Amino acid sequence: MPGFFREAARRVFAQELKDSNLTSRDESDQYAPQYILTPTGAKVNRIFLVGTLIEKEDIGTDSEYWRGRISDPTGSFLVYAGQYQPEATQFLSECELPAFVAVVGKTSTYITDDGNVLTSIRPESIQQVDELTRDLWVLDTAKQTLERIRAVEAEEDSNAKLAKEHYLTDTDSYRAMVKKALESLEEK
Repeated sequence: MPGFFREAARRVFAQELKDSNLTSRDESDQYAPQYILTPTGAKVNRIFLVGTLIEKEDIGTDSEYWRGRISDPTGSFLVYAGQYQPEATQFLSECELPAFVAVVGKTSTYITDDGNVLTSIRPESIQQVDELTRDLWVLDTAKQTLERIRAVEAEEDSNAKLAKEHYLTDTDSYRAMVKKALESLEEK
C-alpha cells in the first residue's frame, strides 16, 4: 500500500509566481495534485514563502473569509483563508499590520474571463516571524532561483525544457529579479 507523502514546499519569489500560468496534473484523477510550472522550471504544488503581511481583509459574506497580501522584494502574494483553514483565518483576523510572516500553503489558479491566470495561496500554516527569518528566506530563494535559471539555460531536465518552451523564459529578467531581491537586503 503506498504511503501518504507531502509535496515539498518550493521557494519562489512573488514576481515569478505571478508570471506563472502553466498548470498540470500528473494523473487524470481529479484529486491528483495540481502543479504550476514557473518560468524557471519550478514545479509547485506547495509553496513556502516569507514576507511582510501588508494588507488583510475579511471578504466573506456569510462567514469569515480572509484575504491577505504578503510582499517580498519582487512583488506580492495573495493568501486566502476561510473555514477550512481555521488557524490561518484566526491568525489573519488577529495579526497587527505590518508583520513578517512565514506561510506554507497550496498554490491555486483561477482563470479570469479575459484569459488571465491569477495565482493565490491557501495557507496550511501561517505564523509571525522575525526580520532575520525573512532575510534568510530571500537568500535561500535567490539561490534556488539562480539554480533553476541555470537549469533552464542548459535545458537540464524536462521541467526546465518545458518552462523554456512555454514561457520563452528570459533568464536575464529573472536574474535581474534575483539581484533586486538581494539588493533589498543591503538597503537596510
